[in-house]
Amino acid sequence: FLFQTVLHPLCVKYPPPTKYRRCFLTELIKKHESTGAEPLDELYDALADILNEEESTRCYKNYLLPAGEPVTLSESSVMVSGGTTGLVTWDAALWLAEWATQNPAVFSDRTVLELGSGIGFTGITICKTCSPKAYIFSDCHPCVLQQLMENIRLNGFAVEPKTAHRLQTEPPGWEAEAPNYQNPKLIVAELDWGSVTEKQLSDLRPDVVIAADVVYDPEIILALIGMLQKLSAFRADGKPPEVYIASTIRNPDTYHLFQAELDKAGIGWQSIPAESNSIFLYDVQPNITILQLFL
Repeated sequence: FLFQTVLHPLCVKYPPPTKYRRCFLTELIKKHESTGAEPLDELYDALADILNEEESTRCYKNYLLPAGEPVTLSESSVMVSGGTTGLVTWDAALWLAEWATQNPAVFSDRTVLELGSGIGFTGITICKTCSPKAYIFSDCHPCVLQQLMENIRLNGFAVEPKTAHRLQTEPPGWEAEAPNYQNPKLIVAELDWGSVTEKQLSDLRPDVVIAADVVYDPEIILALIGMLQKLSAFRADGKPPEVYIASTIRNPDTYHLFQAELDKAGIGWQSIPAESNSIFLYDVQPNITILQLFL
């Protein structure tokens, strides 16, 4: 059991937070001791090694896809870091990625634009499981964009060179972990919804637009809706993109404001039923939902 968890090769190479591993082993030892079995030196040795580690503000999280392949992310170990909440993975991103793996036809051989990609979990999962033709990650915070680039390459993908020219390069000797995927075309774009221009959007032309956990602040709702309205004009075939927004409803007033502003803008919406099969481990709550928007 120990070698399938904290001493698994994936966790050894990309270790989860020190505090998490320490709590896990402490609980495991308590359970083992409660059985009255002979002590296992391996358990105490593993805990001793972790107790000697220094706490870090950076850690890894590993998620297993249905086929057993991992998605590995380097992220902050604290909720707010560098003046942003975008350096951690939020539940709505896991929910949206889970829905995508169970509905691959929505993304297969299509150009996907993700708004507010954060550190990349949803997009990387879609690229590994849904075979998009092209995937455009986007965000506006420099630290988030840098971490996003690292995680994309950590999972074996290559980013279009022209999209990375404004971002800091990786440390010397850094290499992608697995360069053998049949890669979709990947782009990382710096998009500020409030100031984005039509020229910036004219080359994207997405078939599908997605976002996770972007409806949390009343001040950005109008900018988000304005962004969607601008995107609706840039499709090569004249059809607006399909849009899916996943949200954790922390403040019902903010979420209802979003729905009201959609109605004012003439954007239709409907809730998508939750899938019954859970893939990733997270706090499943009744207040996580996906809206399909009709531009």
